[in-house]
Amino acid sequence: MRASALITAVGTLTLSALVAPTAQATVSGSGDIRILNATVNGGKDVVIGTTTKTIAVTVTATAPSNIKNVSLVLFHGTHLNTDEYDGVLNPTSNQAACRAVSDATSTCRLTISGNPTLLKNATAGTWKAYISVVAKNGDWTSTDPYSSLRIQRKSLLTVNASPEPVARGRTITVAGKLSRASWWDDLAYHGYADQPVKLQFRKAGTTTYTTVKTIRSSSTGTLRTTVKAAADGYWRYWFPGTKTTAATKAAGDYVDVH
Repeated sequence: MRASALITAVGTLTLSALVAPTAQATVSGSGDIRILNATVNGGKDVVIGTTTKTIAVTVTATAPSNIKNVSLVLFHGTHLNTDEYDGVLNPTSNQAACRAVSDATSTCRLTISGNPTLLKNATAGTWKAYISVVAKNGDWTSTDPYSSLRIQRKSLLTVNASPEPVARGRTITVAGKLSRASWWDDLAYHGYADQPVKLQFRKAGTTTYTTVKTIRSSSTGTLRTTVKAAADGYWRYWFPGTKTTAATKAAGDYVDVH
């Protein structure tokens, strides 16, 4: 069944930090309905690992007869209604929870199921939103696509600094691994190769990490470098992320220097 067939004549909704419809959008409908503002995932990138993520959506819209329902579908591709897509995430319910805030305006909430078993790894990155809204008098509007957002694969980092304790001026080896989620292929984390990762240090008694050097992950995602021990403190790796993969940092590993 085509994904758009799963969308009944339901309302609209907009994305987190999204603005006006794209120049390539197809707008349909009847009556005077406007989306005033909306948020998906609190305005942040959607990061999905190997388990389902529930994505919260809030939208405020207005119509003379007020709003009956809204719906938002996320898809990877060009348009949803013409089947120009290769990935789709649907609302968990056909009915949003709408609350009137005035005679013509309502704020509606719903959730999207971010199920990794429905996602291809190759679709990580930019996604788009199909939006529809229905008023209580039957007027409706839809925009395909309304705007875009980013859905990323979750990443993980480990770190181990040794030996510990260590004499001042001696060499410390800092090892670790960068991995990221594989979606419907096997729902597991695999090493992320050839990525820049920053080695950072926070001196004991302070709150700020400082970058010491940048290294690249191996073909299997492993990390390994050496530094001189100068003071007690915490060592960690930090990955700034890419378009397709979320940023992450390891918990600091404390080394006692004497």
